[in-house]
Amino acid sequence: MNDSGKLKVLFLCTGNSARSILGEYLLGTMDPRVETFSAGAEPTGMVHPMALRVLQEVYDIDASDATSKSWEATADITLDIVVTVCDHARDTCPLLPSSSAIQVHWGSPDPAGRGGDAVQTEALFRQVADQIHHRVQRFLALPIEQLNRDELAAELRRIGDDSYPAYRAEDRNDV
Repeated sequence: MNDSGKLKVLFLCTGNSARSILGEYLLGTMDPRVETFSAGAEPTGMVHPMALRVLQEVYDIDASDATSKSWEATADITLDIVVTVCDHARDTCPLLPSSSAIQVHWGSPDPAGRGGDAVQTEALFRQVADQIHHRVQRFLALPIEQLNRDELAAELRRIGDDSYPAYRAEDRNDV
């Protein structure tokens, strides 16, 4: 934990329009000891409306102030944990904004990059949000204050390695 007394967590994605926004708001509203951020390797400049809708309708979270921004916008923040939520961000941002941060990968399919009708799109957004929510709950259940840095990193990696729900590699759209 850094000097602010809050654990600072960055969710990093390619476009910062869906998965990273979901992570930022899901974790950020669940524990006052955590301060969350999101950013993109190649931000789209807008948050996907379905991400905002799912956060509001399923989790009763108002994310209307969410913005799509570059990871460079977090350069001045001393981060404790950086979570990549797509393979492209993991692979294209090897030197993340806070090199002392624990860096883990919690990959999820890209709901914003899928074709399909509105019903299919909403279903995938809800599925991805559920997966991220489940991971966030597992993260918050950890005895964070009792774990050393290496133990915390190992536990966070295990959370990202889970198969909840089971997504097949061929169903992913991480480019």
